[in-house]
Amino acid sequence: MLFVTHVHLNAEQYKEDLVEVIERAQSEGVVNMIVVGFDRPTIEKAIALVEQYDFLYAAVGWHPVDAIDMTEADLEWIEELAAHPKVVALGEMGLDYYWDKSPKEIQKEVFRKQIALAKRVKLPIIIHNREATQDIVNILKEEGAKEVGGVMHCFSGSEEIAKECMEMNFYISFGGPVTFKNAKKVKEVAAEIPLDRLLIETDCPYLTPHPFRGKRNEPAHVKLVAEEIALLKNLPFEEIANVTTKNAKKLFGIK
Repeated sequence: MLFVTHVHLNAEQYKEDLVEVIERAQSEGVVNMIVVGFDRPTIEKAIALVEQYDFLYAAVGWHPVDAIDMTEADLEWIEELAAHPKVVALGEMGLDYYWDKSPKEIQKEVFRKQIALAKRVKLPIIIHNREATQDIVNILKEEGAKEVGGVMHCFSGSEEIAKECMEMNFYISFGGPVTFKNAKKVKEVAAEIPLDRLLIETDCPYLTPHPFRGKRNEPAHVKLVAEEIALLKNLPFEEIANVTTKNAKKLFGIK
């Protein structure tokens, strides 16, 4: 029983074989997935997918790389979609200082607006962080994100940062990088995260786990993430699978 908390099944990379990709995930024990939409086209596709498949749920938000493109109308539309019964979170949102398409100040403003929206609609948030850890933690604190909590998606920070985030009601989610041979820090942090704050994901089609690194990622590979965390924690695979599924259902309000 596996719950994949971050997939992009709405990506162009699955245009040809989406049905087979979903079937492979189910054959590996995947019971639920969160399809993440982060701009108009991907949000529309995410909503279409969750309306088609019972076991898929959606997160809708605006990606920090594209913050400069977000209008007030987009924000209002996201607020309307938040009422959809299959929308269980807002995001992915946050800060990305690796790409320079959107200036930092605009990213911060869009991030703050989405946290405020999440508090209005009472939904958890999914955080994208690239080279912006301290600013993200500061904004989460300043905006009172503790009220809604959420997911630190594909976490790669320190144990200290993880603790600060957990104190704000965030779960720590790991994806493919935890399986990389050279990911010493991520492995060390994953080993220390309490079971009741742990989630697993793929971020597919990106961040493919070892030994498929370099190929297109898919949701079925979440099993490799769970196996690696089980190894790091010296626990049975089934325990990691069950506890992360339970955590995800609790966070996203899924029965």
